[in-house]
Amino acid sequence: MSADDEQRLARVALTWLAEPGTRAVHRLVERHGPVATLDLLLDGGSPDGWLHSTVAARTAAGDARAVAAEALERADRLGARLVTPDDEEWPTQVAVLANLHLPDVTRRVDVETAPPLCFWVRGSWSLGEALDRSVAVVGARAATGYGQHVATELGYGLAERDWTVVSGGAFGIDAAAHRGALNAGGLTVAVLACGLDRPYPMGNAALFDRIADTGLLVSEWPPGAEPLRPRFLIRNRVIAGGTRGTVVVEASARSGATQTARRAIYTNRVAMVVPGPVTSAMSVGAHEFLRDFSKARLVTGLAHVLEEVGRIGADLAPLTRGPQRPADALDDDARSLLEALPRRGAMGVDRLAARAGVDVRTALRKLSLLEELFMVVRRDGGYALIPPSRPKRTTEVTTSGSV
Repeated sequence: MSADDEQRLARVALTWLAEPGTRAVHRLVERHGPVATLDLLLDGGSPDGWLHSTVAARTAAGDARAVAAEALERADRLGARLVTPDDEEWPTQVAVLANLHLPDVTRRVDVETAPPLCFWVRGSWSLGEALDRSVAVVGARAATGYGQHVATELGYGLAERDWTVVSGGAFGIDAAAHRGALNAGGLTVAVLACGLDRPYPMGNAALFDRIADTGLLVSEWPPGAEPLRPRFLIRNRVIAGGTRGTVVVEASARSGATQTARRAIYTNRVAMVVPGPVTSAMSVGAHEFLRDFSKARLVTGLAHVLEEVGRIGADLAPLTRGPQRPADALDDDARSLLEALPRRGAMGVDRLAARAGVDVRTALRKLSLLEELFMVVRRDGGYALIPPSRPKRTTEVTTSGSV
């Protein structure tokens, strides 16, 4: 076995011995390399009591190197590959997770947020290239019709503009975002919390096959790994740190989607929230996130998202305006005269000037302008408004001649 193969095998074995994101393991690998770290842990030399117990328990269940070798063979049969930091396609942006420290947390999944040691990937795209220009779209599994519509539109619009849509492959918002990107013929990446050969939920198996054909399926866990509950939060740090921004479309009071956005905030990524009806239980978590984090950005569509994650000065969202009206281009004096005219009938120039607060000479000049713009008409020694034109009503004449 070559030195390179030995290092790759060691990274797989370390991921099996301790869950991805374990900081003690990451520090040891940074200091000693994966092979020496594996030897150290297998010899019982862990500097962390919890890690020592975990390694002992896993070792009792099997030989770490043998398990890793079997995982590599299984991945090869699946058509998947292992990607490590030594590979050209490694997404370097996930290194930001080394600085991810969530405040006021005690759960292990919130503390152990180190960068990945390796990824299992299925699909032909380069992982680094796919994530380089990417946005995460996440949200509730029990999504409403409103939420699914918004997620689909965002997925479609982002993909149409050559952004990679990243999500977790779950029912609801995740699936809608993936499908929107696929329907646009764009690139989408599903980051899973289990082995690539055990896609979860199984109800999305056909969707995962479509993603693998044109995009990427990605996981930190080797083939055969089960989708255990804590792994979804471990996975979420990769979605947050590996993309330029995270959009939460819908989220209930207890939602993994807001945990992903929280991780985005603390990795200095953009966290965005789509507002929903205040009466919807599926928007409670999203709205609370907006209240709790001043850095979170409210977005209502694709233009807002692109403004947050795109290039400065090049992806600005258009200003929201009402319908353009002819009077919008008038100066203050002309507008005052227009507003001073009665809705019905005419008014003399002297009275109109006094009512508008302008002198008579200015009134005559501005009224001539308004005549040219077909907004007023001279009538009975004064001026009157020209009512806005209305579409003519068509009538159908019967064969008997009656209307």
